[in-house]
Amino acid sequence: MLTGIHVAFLGGDARQLEVIEKFSELDASITLIGFDNLEPKYSGVKHAELNEEVLKTVDVLILHAVVANNTGKIDSIFSSKELQLTESHLKSLPKHAKLYTGFSKPYFRSLCQENRVELIELFERDDVAIYNSIPTAEGAIMMAIENTDITIHGSRCIVLGLGRTGVTLARTLKGIGAQVSVGVRRHEHFARAYEMQLNPFLLRDLCKEVTDIDLLFNTIPTMIVTAEVIAHIPHRAVIIDLASKPGGTDFRFAEKRGVKAMIAPGLPGIVAPKTAGQIIAKSLIQLISEDSSEWGSEHELEK
Repeated sequence: MLTGIHVAFLGGDARQLEVIEKFSELDASITLIGFDNLEPKYSGVKHAELNEEVLKTVDVLILHAVVANNTGKIDSIFSSKELQLTESHLKSLPKHAKLYTGFSKPYFRSLCQENRVELIELFERDDVAIYNSIPTAEGAIMMAIENTDITIHGSRCIVLGLGRTGVTLARTLKGIGAQVSVGVRRHEHFARAYEMQLNPFLLRDLCKEVTDIDLLFNTIPTMIVTAEVIAHIPHRAVIIDLASKPGGTDFRFAEKRGVKAMIAPGLPGIVAPKTAGQIIAKSLIQLISEDSSEWGSEHELEK
């Protein structure tokens, strides 16, 4: 249970609704900031404007899943008002308070560090990333089906990267009958792909490997699908880039050559917001429950 813990939600999308519901079930004291257009209203939940007074009593501040800009601006699909988390807001938080988000830009990380506010980025955690790889893989395959005129079964696919998303995607593609090759840098990843009965190759050979493919999925967040690589890709092929923006594909050259290329970061929140929200809620509840035992004494010290 989260009884007695004051949790404020600042901005968000459909994923946040699942988190709010779970926290409400566990008896947390909840304040919603940036949810003025939210229907239906949750019973027993307070709505507030973003200001220092509200934040003074917060134990946990949960932000939008992605703080992706360099200003501290927080997005919310449930409000038309601009939400700007400033240094003044951070300074008003109790010393024990923690901030949670999916991931953020270096600017916001530095702002929290300078004001001695602990920022936890959930998407950096292995467990969250692995859980999220499931809706990501499903969303990528959905995009592939929508943008090709062939079945995935029997198609020639390349997955670049064998990290947490790459493993799930490659395994899922193989499970529905695709011929899957995996491009890797590290020899241990080459060995893992071989063990999974995939077709591994080293990324230095990428140009040779793409000459007869139907689908290319990139999970590597650096420029890897270059103009040189795209020049060797058949015109019928589709590139789906799952890396965080700006991705790892030369989209300008792909368009110039007539190769369909799409960037698709954040798929869990798009294709399966309910599941994605449940994943976030599960991780948050675990972390906050572990911390809450320490807060009693800290509350006394701050009085």
